[in-house]
Amino acid sequence: MAQRIAVAVLALITVLLAVVAIPLGLLISAQDRQDFRTSTRALATSVANVAEERLDDHVHGSALSRSIQEMGRQGDRLAIYDSAGHLIASTARRPAVNRPVRPAPRTTVTYPSGNRLGVLTPVVPDSGRGSVGTVALSRSTQCLNHRIMVLWSLIAGVAAAALLAGALVAIGLARWLSRPITTLADAAHQLGEGALHTRTHVCTGPPEAQNLSAAFDTMAARIESLVRGNQALMADVSHQVRTPLAALRLRLELLAQDADESTAMELAGAQEEIARLARMTSGLLAVARAENHTVNSAPVDVAAVARDRCETWRPVADERDVMLGAGGRGPLLVRLGQDHLEQILDNLLANALDALPVGGTLTVTVHAAGPRVQLVVRDNGRGMSDQQRRVAFRRFDTGTGGTGLVLAIVDRLANANGGSATLADTPGGGLTVTIDLPRHQVTADADGPADSAPRAVPPAKSSELNRL
Repeated sequence: MAQRIAVAVLALITVLLAVVAIPLGLLISAQDRQDFRTSTRALATSVANVAEERLDDHVHGSALSRSIQEMGRQGDRLAIYDSAGHLIASTARRPAVNRPVRPAPRTTVTYPSGNRLGVLTPVVPDSGRGSVGTVALSRSTQCLNHRIMVLWSLIAGVAAAALLAGALVAIGLARWLSRPITTLADAAHQLGEGALHTRTHVCTGPPEAQNLSAAFDTMAARIESLVRGNQALMADVSHQVRTPLAALRLRLELLAQDADESTAMELAGAQEEIARLARMTSGLLAVARAENHTVNSAPVDVAAVARDRCETWRPVADERDVMLGAGGRGPLLVRLGQDHLEQILDNLLANALDALPVGGTLTVTVHAAGPRVQLVVRDNGRGMSDQQRRVAFRRFDTGTGGTGLVLAIVDRLANANGGSATLADTPGGGLTVTIDLPRHQVTADADGPADSAPRAVPPAKSSELNRL
């Protein structure tokens, strides 16, 4: 932004200088040339008046000689011809023109001659009876050209100084305007990465930018308060609910040891409900973490993580006589939060293994789709109806007998990383879950050497909700 503002201001200043300086230089140069022509014609006319005494009155005075000598010292070339075209006097042995002018011009004539300006002026007596001679004057234009060059140099110097001053002002103005915007953008990025303490405290720049900064700081403080409150609530729920449930389950187990058969069966049913309630509480906590977690992402090779998680779950699949396979060539990089992809795969694999019958098939494939990477988990189990798929990402609303939290967690983790989760029927029966994530483009810049390699896959672990 600062660069664009500076370039725009400099372009405007350059156009203004060109519009003003160039016409001014041309006007002054034309005026100097015109003044030079006028002065040369006036000098030639003055010499013609002095020469008239000699050519018409035949008076040999010293005024003409002094004029010729003075003009010779100044570098002018002068030649005086009579009416017959004979040279009468000159500043040098060689006349100012190559040959006499016959007939003599009736009026003063100005003509360029290389780097000199020539003037032919008739010598007209006081009686006005025609020309009695001609004055040929040639003056060098070197001084004129030098003066014009100095003029253009001065104009160029002033324009360059003005352009430099304008550049300094433009850069300062651009920085003054863009610095608050840049600060706000960096703060927003840091806040999005999870730095909840981020504040801008912008005290410079336009009043509008300062007001925006104050509003941003207020918003950031409110978000930090809400997130901290949710985190505290999750910690309290985890301690206040799960601990009593564990104690209650232990007491029921102790009661079941001394109870009769019918009572023991009832106590076993109660223990199963307590276990289900514990899993539901853990699921709610996991969903809350997914919704409130601010992602600090890093490059992850989806194909490598998919192969690793399939190997981790392969013993479970073999135990249930389910064929588990992984496909896809890497590296296919995406930016994800710490362990998010592992959690997504663990939940999907656990959910699919619970739904598959003996002899079922479960495949995990990874492929690129333009600027996206798609992770597809496909099984040939009982699948879902259209109504079940529409509400599958809602909590407790699957209609399949489970808690309805696994797919909700998967959906929220995918959304938190800029992706999406979709459900579809598997051809021939079953459920296909597609996780669509933005592909990470590896750049070789100075700021991103760490992004050029994918994050190492952590040791295999199971999701805390793999049994929900």
